[in-house]
Amino acid sequence: MALEVRIREGESQDSLLRRFQKMVQVEGILREAKGHRHFVSKRDAARIKAKNNARRKRRQGNSRAH
Repeated sequence: MALEVRIREGESQDSLLRRFQKMVQVEGILREAKGHRHFVSKRDAARIKAKNNARRKRRQGNSRAH
């Protein structure tokens, strides 16, 4: 996955950096890299996914009750 940002004519380095950071965030590059910091077995991944789904369902249930 190659990410390329070229400077536009008359563009400052600050705006170039802001564009690059926005592209990195939109592409999800940092999120993916953080996910690969440690090895997670399939069983652990399924357990974490189930825990997150339960948390999300609890939160959605609370917001609908109000």
